[in-house]
Amino acid sequence: MTAKTVGFAIADEDREQLDALVEHYGKGNRSEFLRVAMRRLHRDLVAERLQSLQARAREELAGRAVSREEVTALVKQTARGRE
Repeated sequence: MTAKTVGFAIADEDREQLDALVEHYGKGNRSEFLRVAMRRLHRDLVAERLQSLQARAREELAGRAVSREEVTALVKQTARGRE
């Protein structure tokens, strides 16, 4: 893995909180803290997208039952649209 240094600026009043988070999640290592934060935030992003899709599906289906085959077809159709 090749690493590249990236700079961030934070307000003075945020420094104490950053240091505490780095100590807890990164064991004192800011790079490790950032990796942990990125993984967790990415997981949150995926979960938010899934919740949004579920809400949209509930709204569009309006209580109608959907068969396993219909779900499979819709997933394939959606996946093709993202390629």
